[in-house]
Amino acid sequence: MLNDKVAIVTGAGRGIGASIAKCFAAEGAIVICADIKKEGIEEVADDVLKSGGKAEALAFDVADKPQVDKAIERILRTYDRIDILINNAGVTRDNLSLRMSEDEWDLVIRVNLRGTWLPSQAVIRPMRKRRWGRIVNTSSVAALGNIGQANYATSKGGVISLTRTLALELAKSGVTVNCVAPGAIMTPMFEAVSDELRAKYLERIPLGRFGAPEDVANAHLFLCSEAASYITGQVIFVDGGLSVGM
Repeated sequence: MLNDKVAIVTGAGRGIGASIAKCFAAEGAIVICADIKKEGIEEVADDVLKSGGKAEALAFDVADKPQVDKAIERILRTYDRIDILINNAGVTRDNLSLRMSEDEWDLVIRVNLRGTWLPSQAVIRPMRKRRWGRIVNTSSVAALGNIGQANYATSKGGVISLTRTLALELAKSGVTVNCVAPGAIMTPMFEAVSDELRAKYLERIPLGRFGAPEDVANAHLFLCSEAASYITGQVIFVDGGLSVGM
């Protein structure tokens, strides 16, 4: 499905990002596993190579423009193109608004929103040059509002607005821009939540189960395929129906 497409996946060191990287590699893509630290992405890239896929690890800070530009230049020198960008890197620093520090606010906005904008901006020219590209951003069901996550919800709402705007700007260039908004997905981050809180969360999910990283990866795969060539500027909630009730 993605034979020899060059795909960058940020936040690929674990959880959803690792699942996306492995899913894309299994479909024939050349996957650049990106994250701010080498440890996790090197392991993911090695797993891909051992299974017969194509991948490499590339560490850089998605919210630092010089690092982003340098990484994109290196990828273009090596492969001469970038076909797919998955903006998946993100962080949380939860707190009630009354108690939230400026550092907690700034870090989440920097990584989640600026860290989606900068890589997107950097791939526009090479994608437009080839008249083909797929950008898929990561929002969250929290974008609809969630107690204790004013910073995170704001950043993810901003990602949706950025997605819609980029989709309009790039539509005539053969580049689609869409967004996946996960709900409660069983990643290491969510597994750290107490059993009591997880039980309460589960009661709100119409499908009656938590999602798996593969559920989110499959949505990304669809949006990057030719089957989704007429879809742009859209948000797909992968949340078991949670957002419907919200």
